[in-house]
Amino acid sequence: MEPCEQPPHSAADTLELPYRDLTVLELGHSVAAPFAGQILADLGARVVKVEKPSGDDARGWGPPFIDETSAIFQALNRNKQSIICSLRDADQVDALIHFIDAEVDVVIQNLRPGQVDDLGLDAKSLRARKASLVYCNMGAFGSKGPLKDRPGYDPLMQAFGGIMSTTGEEGRPSVRVASSIVDMGTGMWAVIAILSALQSRVATGQGSLVDVSLFETSATWMSIIAAQASVTGISPGRYGSGAASIVPYKAYTTTDGEVVVAAGSDSLFRKLAVALSRAEWADDKRFCDNPARVLHQAELYGLLDPIFATKSTSEWMASMEAAGIPAAPVNTVMQMLEHPQTAALGLIQTLPGCSMPVLGLPISYDGHRPVPRSASPVLGADTSSILDPYLSILQVRNNVPS
Repeated sequence: MEPCEQPPHSAADTLELPYRDLTVLELGHSVAAPFAGQILADLGARVVKVEKPSGDDARGWGPPFIDETSAIFQALNRNKQSIICSLRDADQVDALIHFIDAEVDVVIQNLRPGQVDDLGLDAKSLRARKASLVYCNMGAFGSKGPLKDRPGYDPLMQAFGGIMSTTGEEGRPSVRVASSIVDMGTGMWAVIAILSALQSRVATGQGSLVDVSLFETSATWMSIIAAQASVTGISPGRYGSGAASIVPYKAYTTTDGEVVVAAGSDSLFRKLAVALSRAEWADDKRFCDNPARVLHQAELYGLLDPIFATKSTSEWMASMEAAGIPAAPVNTVMQMLEHPQTAALGLIQTLPGCSMPVLGLPISYDGHRPVPRSASPVLGADTSSILDPYLSILQVRNNVPS
């Protein structure tokens, strides 16, 4: 593919990004820390990504590959600088510490448990040198408890946090949500925590240590379901595309695809009954209100499924919209990317120097979405300009006779 063309000039090109004076050190890999770093970079921060000599493992997570790196890596590392630092080399680590002392406002790290402590790159050591530093740990199981030293990955946390137990269809194996919702969610919580800490620093001049973890994110995504389980004392089952406490509220197979209809309130159910020429359902004691419909959902869905199977998705969409009933087609990823609504919002953006379009930051300021400034960095592209000067200073100091 040919490199992407530069986006046309617009007010977004000159948008004053809120964190343009912030320097962030991303001592991370894979998805969670890079996603947090990318959010801050999209908001204007200078984000310096520390990589081992062989690079972030995510560079090799493919196919597909684009511009000599994986599409996954491109999707998580735009607007950053890359430096190579061998964490087994004491001089390089020392130079990294001096860079932090001199230039860094925020450190994000998701290395294996205990590694930063062994290297002197932990929050206690760095904040003893620089009290204004905001330091964010992104662990697997959190900073306390019997599992605090265990590593973790998104599918493990979807399993451990209960998400997989409720995803899929009853009587069938557990299903992982395909998107890395725990990794990316943890990245979002990290940014929220960091920005809160920076706000406190404005008032006090002091940084702080913030902790987020994959498990805490996974558990928090379960808040609504956990509340229901706490009340009943029963772990909920799987409802496919539906919901445990709202009916009718699921996807139906049509002649050419699927359509989701969300008629969860009593008034919407009455509209649905009329739209389907089943007005009598609204007065049926089995379906007259949501608690009754939840109790009798097998019967109701048994009536609805064959009706929706008689027409196409577009026909049902037209019927539902005419009746004022919330509905959506089950789009493929490509259908979503090519939809006029996606285009109207400007969600798909080009990366300067990259052959792959990306989904931009889902935030706009005064109607303008931040524009990507650069593609993901070439491995170690900024080592000489960022880390080498500190390494040289330390070497000179070490060679001066006492």
